[in-house]
Amino acid sequence: MIDRLRYFSDWHRAKRAFALCLRFRDKLYQKYVHTRNTHNDERQKQHSQSQSFSHYQSPSVSELQAAELQILKLLQSMHFKHEIATLKRNSVRGSNDRNTLKNHRKILQGESHLLRLDPFLDQDGIIRVGGRIRQLDVPSNVKHPIIVPKGGHITDLIIRHFHQRVYHQGRGITINEIRDHGLWIIGISSGVSSVIYKCVTCRRLRGMVQNQKMSDLPTDRLEPAPPFTYCAVDYFGPILIKDGRKELKRYGVLFTCLLCRAVHVETANTLETDLFINCLRRFISIRGPTRQLRSDRGTNFVGVQNEFHEAASKLDSERIQEYLLKENCDLIDFEMNVPSASHMGGVWERQIRSVRNVLDSLLLEHGTNLDDESLRTFLCEASAIVNSRPLTVDSLNDPLSPTPLTPNHLLTKKSKVILPPPANFQRVDLYSRKRWRRVQYLVDQFWVRWKSKFLQNLQTRNKWHFRKRNVQIGDIVLLKDDNLPRNQWRLGRVVETTTDTDGLVRNVKLALPPVGSGKQSSLVYFERPIHKLIILLETEEVPVGKP
Repeated sequence: MIDRLRYFSDWHRAKRAFALCLRFRDKLYQKYVHTRNTHNDERQKQHSQSQSFSHYQSPSVSELQAAELQILKLLQSMHFKHEIATLKRNSVRGSNDRNTLKNHRKILQGESHLLRLDPFLDQDGIIRVGGRIRQLDVPSNVKHPIIVPKGGHITDLIIRHFHQRVYHQGRGITINEIRDHGLWIIGISSGVSSVIYKCVTCRRLRGMVQNQKMSDLPTDRLEPAPPFTYCAVDYFGPILIKDGRKELKRYGVLFTCLLCRAVHVETANTLETDLFINCLRRFISIRGPTRQLRSDRGTNFVGVQNEFHEAASKLDSERIQEYLLKENCDLIDFEMNVPSASHMGGVWERQIRSVRNVLDSLLLEHGTNLDDESLRTFLCEASAIVNSRPLTVDSLNDPLSPTPLTPNHLLTKKSKVILPPPANFQRVDLYSRKRWRRVQYLVDQFWVRWKSKFLQNLQTRNKWHFRKRNVQIGDIVLLKDDNLPRNQWRLGRVVETTTDTDGLVRNVKLALPPVGSGKQSSLVYFERPIHKLIILLETEEVPVGKP
């Protein structure tokens, strides 16, 4: 009968059902006894049946307590058969016989967790803790709690029941509530921790966001190429400037090279798409063609991508591709991060911080009354200072080491033809032989030092060192929103996952109900990184047939 309790997910409901079964058993027994005493009289049998099964009544408190004792007794008989038989053969409670005590200790020697508890059988045949507090003036069930086996569905129901009674408090408060009720669960600490970890309410109130092992670096950060061939862009600001008596907002547009970590800063009056296109054209005119451009999902960046794709779709793509192949270049390939995933752009977010630090220092010296001309000057000075920083700091204190490697070592040696340097050199006849050798040697030395010093510093993972469970389709999650309190974060279901080359999931697509709409409205879909998700129910935990 104990196996049928696996269908229940609540301890009170399980006791209630068991109490009704015990009541029905007692009524059947009473009917059987009464039938034998009345010599099988049909009329009295019907009267007895109508009296026995008149109407339903909810179980009383005493019936629930009796059902709880019977459930625990059946549970003990399944897990402690050897111990019960031993305690029945050697009743040591109150005994001073040396041989009896010795046999009791010897037989229970293998069950150390019960041996330390000094167990005994009460008058109902239930194993209880003997312990050392028998002289304490407290109720008997507190002095001698019932021993409950470790693990199992019934044990989890008990722990979950008392965890809800203390309103989802921590492990210590839950354990105290269980002990005060007169139950001693073997391995209670790990059992309570496991239940709290699976508790949906606790996950929603105190759950941590997901993380995954840090991914490998992309190819565009590892292959030698001219500066700003592979770069990233982002806005920072606003910065207040003076125009007569008016104060205006200006924004900085930072382009950073993903290889040599050089920066290029432009200014923009607003965040509109058209102005960013102008900034991009000025950047390409100065720094040369760009093969790939990474950014976040800013609306102006998305607008530029759409504008370029729309314009390219109206052109003869075959002729354009043929021409670009002759010139060893290609159209700009836009790579955008997942929305709300600023950590995926740390390589350029850190550069913005460096530029802002330099800019703040310059503003302290020159004051805050800037106009457009002064702002452009300051941004150029800030980018020059940032480009003069060393990429490695291992040999800064060594007087015999060469000059530290900086982005400025390569910025003035960039060729117009986009080819990785140091193999086939282009347009040799434009240079004298010695000058050509000197320039190419310096470029080769830069990439040798870049590989031997700076590139090796990218090996280590500063955080997220271990693989975690991949977020799967069907998981119920809580979407973190930094602009809302935790109890207003929205629930969603994972409908699509994106697997990286290493087989790990870091981006997912969510289906969320619309805000402020009826139940008949269609779902809203968002693409988010797993670092914004708190898993409430994993796929294998979601009940079948429930949304």
